[in-house]
Order: sequence, then structure tokens, then C-alpha cells
Amino acid sequence: MGKFTSRAGLLGAAVIAMTSAGLPNAASAQDGITVALGDIASIESLNLLIALEGVRERGIEVELIEFGGEDMANQAIVNGQADVGVGAPYAIIQRAEVPIRMFYQLSTLRFFAVANGEVYPDWQAMDGGAFAVHTRGSGTEAMARLIEQVEGIQFGEISYVPGSDVRTLALLRGNVDATFLDIAGRNLVMEEDPEKFVMLEVPDVDASDETLFARLDWLQENEETVQVLIEELTETWRQINEDPSFVAAERERLGLLPDLPSELEEQIGPFFEQSVETGTFPNDGGVGSAADDFEFFTVAGQLEGEPETLKVEDFWYFAPLERTLETMGE
Repeated sequence: MGKFTSRAGLLGAAVIAMTSAGLPNAASAQDGITVALGDIASIESLNLLIALEGVRERGIEVELIEFGGEDMANQAIVNGQADVGVGAPYAIIQRAEVPIRMFYQLSTLRFFAVANGEVYPDWQAMDGGAFAVHTRGSGTEAMARLIEQVEGIQFGEISYVPGSDVRTLALLRGNVDATFLDIAGRNLVMEEDPEKFVMLEVPDVDASDETLFARLDWLQENEETVQVLIEELTETWRQINEDPSFVAAERERLGLLPDLPSELEEQIGPFFEQSVETGTFPNDGGVGSAADDFEFFTVAGQLEGEPETLKVEDFWYFAPLERTLETMGE
């Protein structure tokens, strides 16, 4: 998976199966960044992989660990066994005994509800039905809870199927009948059988889908490393927003995800083009995103309290991002 170190190959199954107690302490393992990903890297991860390669090219070792779900990856951050996590862990931050903070918004929620129209032609038909989301505590689960409130329904079962590409295949094979998909998955399913599958309307939400987060002590003790990471993310995101074809070109140059199935490889261009069109990737790291997040995650039941009473500094650590924007501009 590119030039940076990854345990996704021969060790991938072992890492996914291991409990957090079985992982090494990140601080003692290396002088660099250990990134915990609660999913298997696919095309929606390419922008992050490109940015991480940029970090490595600046002399900082990067290790990517792929877990079988965000809950396992989150626990690795809480326990100090990985440095940086990917997700939107508002509920964990509110409950954790150690201070965890988000420090960079990677993307906003842009998921599409797709269903087998023969089983679930509309939301009302899904009252008491089964719905698949990414992982427990994810933005897709929060959106599902919001839909229950907006539509006045209650899902009979919410199942957890990590990875939009995995849920795409599950929908095509009939293993699930309704789920959230990203742009690539939505395109693939609707192209495969537009008569069978239907898209269901979802609320217009501008909250965080994925962020980077870490223990506050790690962020404060590794300021230079964090600064490099944020600079590379910001530069990569701006390149993509200017020209989405940058992703495919960099993937080829860096040799990223060489084993990607051909049907997914064809979706790289459309995925990033449509993501840019819908404003999925912020140019400023989401420095003003907290208010939208507080509104969404409280309504969806992921955060306790009233949005106006929640404090940004209790969930976000924006100091390194603000320094970056001072030099790179907003």
C-alpha cells in the first residue's frame, strides 16, 4: 500500500482480530505516526494515503493499521496504542477518561441511502425493517438515527458492515436490502440495476463524516509532526478540489492500492469529481465545523446535552490547524 509501512498485508487479519491489549504502545514502537483506520483502505481513502505519503517524504515514518471496525480503532487511540484515529468520535470523547481531541476534518457527510426497491420502496416500508451502517458510533449510524426521527419510523435491526465497498457488494448480492453508500458505491449499484434499486431521500446535513483525532497529550508533545501532517493534508485536499484527477495520477505514481478490483478502479475519477462538486473535502480542515457537528450529533443521539452548551475546546484542538492556515491561507 504505497511506500509507508502498513500492517494490512500478512498481518492484517491478525491486527483485525487482536484486542487492543495485544497491540504495541505507539510511543515506544517508533518515532513517527501510527494511524488507526477502522476499515480496509479503498478508493475513498486514497486522498488520505496520498497525504500520508507526503508526510513520509518529509522524513516522518508512517504506519497504517487497518482494524475491523471503528470501535477497535478508537480504543487503540484511547489506550495510547496508536497515535491518530479516523472517524468522528464525539460520543467517545464525551465518555473517555483520557482527553481525546479531533484536530482535522477530512470530509463532511455525503452518504446516499440505497435500497432494494422490491423490499423497501420508501422509508415508511422500512419501519421495523433492517438497515446496514458502517460501524457503531459512525456518522452513518447517527444519520440512521436521525432518519428514524425525521420519518417517524424505527428500524427493527441496525447491522454494522464496515466499508462502503463491502456494503455495495452486500447490496448487489442481496445480503442486505438497504444501506448507506458513498458516491462510488451509489454509482456502481445504480448502474448495475437501476430498475431494482432506489435512492431514498436523506436530510441535508453538513456535519463531519471523518476527522483525524488523537490524545491531547500526544498532540501537544508532537507539535512539529502534527504540523507536517496538517500541512500535507491541506495541500492534498486543495490539489484535489482544484483538479480531482490528481488522485488517480498520484495513485499511479505512488503505487497505492495496487490490488484494487477493476470495477472499483473505474470509480476513482467519478468518486472524487462528484465529491468535489458536493463540497465533501474542506479546504480549511473544518476549522469552523463544530457548530454543525454539535447540532447533528445531539439530534442523532450521539452527543449528550444541548448544542449551545457544548464547548468547542472540549472536542477539538484547532491550534495546529490555525497555525497552518496562517501560513497557507484559508
